Amino acid sequence: MSSVEETVKSPRQERSAHGAVWDIFTAFVEFLSSVKLGVVLLVILVILSILGMVIIQQNVQGFDAHYASYTPAERTVFGALGFFDIYHSWYYNFLLLILSLNIILASIDRIGTAWSYISSPKLFGTAGFLKRQIKSEEAGLDGDSPQDVAERVSRAFRDQGFKPVVTLSEDLDARSRMQLGIKDEGSEGPAYVFGQKGKWNRMGAYIVHVSLLTLFLGHFVALQTGFDADVNMIPGEVTNEIQLIEINLDQRERYAVGLPFTITCLEIQQKLIDPNGPIETFNTLDWRTRIQIDDPDYGRTVADVSMNNPFSYRGYRFFQAQTIPVGNARTMEIQMTPQDGGSPFTIDLERTKSVKLDDGTVVAHEAFMPDFTFNAQGQPDTRSADYNNPVAILQVTPPGGETERVFAFAANVSDDIPVGAPKLGYKWRMTDFEKSPLAHVLSIKYDPYNGAFIAWYWGGFGLMGALVFVFFFSHRRVWAMIGDRKPDGTYRVIVAGDTNRNHFAFEKKFNGIVTRLTGRPPVDVDNDRESD
Repeated sequence: MSSVEETVKSPRQERSAHGAVWDIFTAFVEFLSSVKLGVVLLVILVILSILGMVIIQQNVQGFDAHYASYTPAERTVFGALGFFDIYHSWYYNFLLLILSLNIILASIDRIGTAWSYISSPKLFGTAGFLKRQIKSEEAGLDGDSPQDVAERVSRAFRDQGFKPVVTLSEDLDARSRMQLGIKDEGSEGPAYVFGQKGKWNRMGAYIVHVSLLTLFLGHFVALQTGFDADVNMIPGEVTNEIQLIEINLDQRERYAVGLPFTITCLEIQQKLIDPNGPIETFNTLDWRTRIQIDDPDYGRTVADVSMNNPFSYRGYRFFQAQTIPVGNARTMEIQMTPQDGGSPFTIDLERTKSVKLDDGTVVAHEAFMPDFTFNAQGQPDTRSADYNNPVAILQVTPPGGETERVFAFAANVSDDIPVGAPKLGYKWRMTDFEKSPLAHVLSIKYDPYNGAFIAWYWGGFGLMGALVFVFFFSHRRVWAMIGDRKPDGTYRVIVAGDTNRNHFAFEKKFNGIVTRLTGRPPVDVDNDRESD
């Protein structure tokens, strides 16, 4: 081969190679943007999500007992496939990524066509175009001119909720006249009436797409930048640490994580259905934890965290999670009977608080034992978590005297027993108390960018609203072409209509137009039709 031939053929071969690469790339992008691929990905993700609900996930309470029920082979296989943490598995996230890419490319590919229905509606068409719509009807209408008939048609459109637009043949440019077959520019050609309603429904699919992407992205950001933790809330205690939870199958490891602020537990409360019943979940209306946050940057904040009222602060969201169900008391009613025979009186004492009597004596709460006993070291303790032998342990300081420990039992205790003997001139007894657990456990979700909030409230509710907008509304279009005058003096009019969904409701509207124009119901015609 000569050097001239090589010089001539080389650029062609290079262009051919570039063309082949471009064709492969184009085919790949078309595949990624195909609706079929999106449907397949959605089906696979739904199946995996159902699988994640059937198989208890490792972050669900009670997973360890469920995990123990599997055979060693099942644990190995399911663990290797990621079935115990399916929503965080690499393949689940990969499918979400491909689906997101599919949604973006499909939207870019098709949004131009959808937008054209809004920006450039088809105001007129040939008789053949009209007869190919899903509904069409031909009739003869009286009138002095095409404009007169067009006004009559406009009123019929308006009565059915359509906004009419009239186009006369003399208003058309040369190209439009040629497309419609109007050859003589000076002659009186047809008039056209167009009406539509619900045009923005064409954008409904893209609102669904945006909502889905918001849902995906919000949860992805929340998972990548946030974490789950918990903290024990015991009244009076202050902490600047929370316990980060790391889950690996049936193993839960906790790590202390510092906070940029301190949390003080002011009070915990458990609202019981039966105040005399146990402090169990089945007997509970609500849990409430009152906390105080001291932040060097933002000052002091006091908040209540209840079962249906979480609290958010600087990306940290506090929820009620569980309790440490060892019996305790939120408030106590202490009866004090003077040893000298005076009338007994009562004081109300709150957990971790103190009360000052008229004589200057200070009665402070030290502890509460639901089932009092002394341990091996001779210190007050509880045998169980139940209220079998409740006692309030108090620190009492008389004016100018030494602080003494006092035991106020709920039961009548003999004066001969040291812990039941009168002290500081009074016989002490706890006559009533409001049951409360030892501590509440608050679950904390750290989400610095509010990804979960955006996902649920913008993505989730936006998706539901978009689906309602897409499936319960439709874009309805109607046309009328007023043609030549017929031998009987009427004008030949073709009325046609099209809708992107809900054909039955549209048919009623279309029939109303035809009946208004002709005075009779329309005649069904079996035409070969294709949608615009």
